[in-house]
Amino acid sequence: MKNVTDRIEKLKKTIKKHSRLYHTLDNPEISDEAYDSLIKELASLEEKYPKLKTKDTPSERVGGEPLQEFVKVAHEKRQWSFDDVFNFEELQKWEKKLKNFILRRAQAFGSETQARRDNAERVIKKGGLQDEKIEYCCELKIDGLKIVLTYENGNFVRGATRGDGQVGEDVTSNVKTIRSVPLTISEKVDLVAVGEIWMSAKNLEKINKERGKQGLSLYANTRNVAAGSMRQLDPKLVAERNLDSFTYDIDLYGGVASVVSKIPKTQSEELELLEKLGFRTNPQHAVFKDLQGVEEFYKKWSKKKNSLDYGLDGIVIKVNSRKIQEALGYTGKSPRWGVAYKFPAQQVTTVVENIVLQVGRTGVLTPVAHLRPVTVAGSTVSRATLHNEDEIRRLDVRIGDTVILQKAGDVIPDIVSVVKELRSSKSRPYIFPTNVPECGGDGKIERIPGQAAWRCVNKNSFEQQKRKFYHFVSKKAFDITDMGPRVTDVLLEKNLISEYADIFTLKKGDLLSLPRFAEKSVDNLLNSIKKASETTLPRLLIGLSIPQVGEETAHDLAEYFKTIENLRSATFEELEVLSGVGPIIAESITDFFKSKENKKILNNLLQYIVVKKVERLKSSSSLSGKTFVLTGTLETMSRDEAKEKIREFGGVVSESVSKETDYVVAGENPGSKYKKAQDLGVKILNDDDFNKLLN
Repeated sequence: MKNVTDRIEKLKKTIKKHSRLYHTLDNPEISDEAYDSLIKELASLEEKYPKLKTKDTPSERVGGEPLQEFVKVAHEKRQWSFDDVFNFEELQKWEKKLKNFILRRAQAFGSETQARRDNAERVIKKGGLQDEKIEYCCELKIDGLKIVLTYENGNFVRGATRGDGQVGEDVTSNVKTIRSVPLTISEKVDLVAVGEIWMSAKNLEKINKERGKQGLSLYANTRNVAAGSMRQLDPKLVAERNLDSFTYDIDLYGGVASVVSKIPKTQSEELELLEKLGFRTNPQHAVFKDLQGVEEFYKKWSKKKNSLDYGLDGIVIKVNSRKIQEALGYTGKSPRWGVAYKFPAQQVTTVVENIVLQVGRTGVLTPVAHLRPVTVAGSTVSRATLHNEDEIRRLDVRIGDTVILQKAGDVIPDIVSVVKELRSSKSRPYIFPTNVPECGGDGKIERIPGQAAWRCVNKNSFEQQKRKFYHFVSKKAFDITDMGPRVTDVLLEKNLISEYADIFTLKKGDLLSLPRFAEKSVDNLLNSIKKASETTLPRLLIGLSIPQVGEETAHDLAEYFKTIENLRSATFEELEVLSGVGPIIAESITDFFKSKENKKILNNLLQYIVVKKVERLKSSSSLSGKTFVLTGTLETMSRDEAKEKIREFGGVVSESVSKETDYVVAGENPGSKYKKAQDLGVKILNDDDFNKLLN
């Protein structure tokens, strides 16, 4: 047995060595066939002696048992996406915005208390904008699939897709098949690394050649194959795809600070640390002191992109200093400290078969071009937005025209120009109608003052109303579970509801008279409404359909302003400088609360609901200042409800367990946080313990 154990350990070390030589250092010493042979021998020994198989074994590279489904997992830290720029002028505007941001933030605090002015000054100094010139770290933007890699004590424990940025899918078994993703790293630390999974062009060519022989359809591009491969339930199929990866970012957690001798102060140092830990990083990155250097880097790789073995759709520019990154923070959707500088997009020609107006939830009319289906950047496209009337005139696009369609990465396709040489006598201009039946009433439309968009004059068309109500009762807003689309449509058709407050005045007799409304379903609906009448500020803000305000922004606003009264009286300047907001969202919020109609709707609604206040920390509460971490599924409440309870009592909710954590609340199927709490001696509460503590 000792000989077998020794052989397995030697095989593991040898395989890890050659995996690093090949994928991290690009300096292979043995052939792929020889490497596969070593993997095969190790897997054979582990199958024969299963007790000798460890979690970090590289034999997992060949794939384990098929899964039944992918499990949803919440990210420790939100996974943002960068805003895009497409030319040097836009890049310069981005730089000007980020350099001015912190100073604007300080000015906004000028009329506030001395403490807030002092805080603004600290933010500026913390960012280093007074003392140092901003440098930029430029990296290649790989056209692949974003992946989030979690390590505990140096061992790989989870791989997850980005998903919506907050929740992704657990694809750990599939990630293990990618040789450039280390199963163990050189430091016994806890961390979350972020990277990109991709497929080489040569590999795609090889796969398509085999598919062609079998009479199967060919794959359009490497990105789609990489993304599709990670959605395979059978890891063995994923292993056959020979996917690769580059890792480019670290989210530091837990024991990292106490083990790694030097925490990166810059993005470039972070890339160096990743390589030191054993990750494969893209060597093609550089730091520049000004945008001229950035532009040269961009032009260089724009010319060379087709010579690479992986897809490239631009470069990513990040402020190199981590301190300045922290000072700049985020808008509601993206980091202020970084931007994606996209290469010129792929373009194709197609024909505009029709132009149709689409009515949105807020009544805005969007012209949509119906196109002859065409493939661009690997996707089949049959629709493209024309944005507004001004854009139609600027392009001079007509029904029947041949147009140039452009698609860059995941951006929605755009019509960029008309091939007028191909315009026939049958092409006809699109004229905005004077009325649109979908607007309801007489269907009249109007131009929005100061904007290029048109909207329905009637704000209460059935189409608009039902979309607003669908949103209002949705799970993330008021969560009225028994008021689905069918029920909502009937209530609107029978004129039982016309604004949000009407929901809370519904009577049993009114509902029983409706078709297909039995007594039990009516009781369930009324109970759901009663439960929803006591809500929170974030849910209220989501339900109001304030343009630009999503779930994250709603929570940020609620945490800062505490009450709806404080928020509705906030100025543009107060809103703009908040983390997670910015000028566009700030303007949208102030415009919303200035509207007489919105004031009326909100005031009526507030007569029937109770909005629980977000209290400041209560020093008298036993939970005041205590840090909680939630893991697993609680029986008595959702995780969001548990977070709200903790905050009500002055507690703090954290996403990661550390020595500073006071309690870990563990429900069914707890994750790795449970074990970490045990290791650190943090008090663990079950569902009953947690409720007793709250009561």
